[in-house]
Amino acid sequence: MCGVFGIRSTERDVSRLAYFGLFALQHRGQESAGIAVSDGGRLTVVRDMGLVTRVFNEQQLQALPGELAIGHTRYSTTGANRWANAQPLIHHGPVRTIALGHNGNLVNVEELRSELVADGVQLRSGSDSEIIAAFVARDPAPLPEAIANTMARLEGAYSVTALAEDTLVAFRDPRGFRPLALGQIGEDWVVASETCALDLIAAEFVREVRPGEVVWVDEDGLHATQALPAGPNALCIFEHVYFARPDSRVAGVEVHGSRVRMGERLAREAPVEADLVIGIPDSGTPAAIGYSKASGIPFNEGLIKNRYVARTFIQPDQAMREQGIRMKFNPLDEVAGQRIVVVDDSIVRGSTMKQLVAMLLDAGAAEAHVRISSPPVVSPCFYGIDMADEDELPAAHRSVEEMRQLIGATSLHYLSVEGMQEATTLPEDAVCRACFTRDYPTSVPERVEKLRFEPAQV
Repeated sequence: MCGVFGIRSTERDVSRLAYFGLFALQHRGQESAGIAVSDGGRLTVVRDMGLVTRVFNEQQLQALPGELAIGHTRYSTTGANRWANAQPLIHHGPVRTIALGHNGNLVNVEELRSELVADGVQLRSGSDSEIIAAFVARDPAPLPEAIANTMARLEGAYSVTALAEDTLVAFRDPRGFRPLALGQIGEDWVVASETCALDLIAAEFVREVRPGEVVWVDEDGLHATQALPAGPNALCIFEHVYFARPDSRVAGVEVHGSRVRMGERLAREAPVEADLVIGIPDSGTPAAIGYSKASGIPFNEGLIKNRYVARTFIQPDQAMREQGIRMKFNPLDEVAGQRIVVVDDSIVRGSTMKQLVAMLLDAGAAEAHVRISSPPVVSPCFYGIDMADEDELPAAHRSVEEMRQLIGATSLHYLSVEGMQEATTLPEDAVCRACFTRDYPTSVPERVEKLRFEPAQV
């Protein structure tokens, strides 16, 4: 996950635009937020734990003048949920100082970190993002070439925005695991994890930053170079299933449309006699609409969501997830006596769905038929999702019937891999589906400990 944003403008309030860009990307990370600005080459960063609205106020934004800004909302996959790992981070190297925000996860961070430490580089965080910054900061080549040299060393997922030498930079790994959109507001260039952030600040989407590409914006305008050969493409298909906001376009496809089509295909693959279709708000709602449309079973709200509670999936520990579920949803009287089709986008750890099914049955639902608009999640992700241990994935070692028993549903069906792929309208060779298929596009470690670079007391 994580959200990144960047802008260069001589006439606009770049820190304020970064704030609004991050506000649009809040769903991509809720642990910490930050904005870095460059004012005549002088870098300043404000970052702290919590949501964007908690970290920033009017006074802080006014104290961040400059012509360039980057922003970041964090969802941790390497490194603890603590201030030292909040981004954008600033790294002071022997050649340059760089501020950097990273979305993704590196799979060869162990060897890269060991090399830096052996060379006497002081690393202040437990994240893999500082590794990227450290290599760029110590490379004597011109900035675009230094970034290209660094990219050649990295394996895994990275969509990055950075500030260095009074230049805004954005670059993306050659497989394009995570999205990165390029836009314009007037004559000024903007880059963001998703197009919804461009929409919020009235910027026009121009194109995506291509896999393996470096783009940079200086006083002479936009420049771009293909630092590494692109492909084979491996955009995370979970962006269309859950991560991205439904009003974003990822790989040229509107996410909401993908999710509706997933629901339609699910209705054809797993029909059931029922009275009512409900979605688990908010990410399950489009698929529920599609299921209702294809099946003819009426759609209605059955659960009310407290939108002041954070997304449960991206909380940093299981206890917080379970508390969040109880705080987040409440069933309506509408469900009493009804045979309900409960549609959600995925079952990852299973805790959410188990509690929701129990809630609905306790509220008087006659039957709860669970329909999931993606296949079973059977394998850990090494590219930026916090589910790195297969023991956390109940579907990895259970049949569908065993999963049904685990969550207490009347029936359970998942969307097929083929149905999910068709719904995105993207070609099979353009996406990563490893969490559903165990077919990884890169070599991966046997096991990853999220906190392996943290001090013992963290």
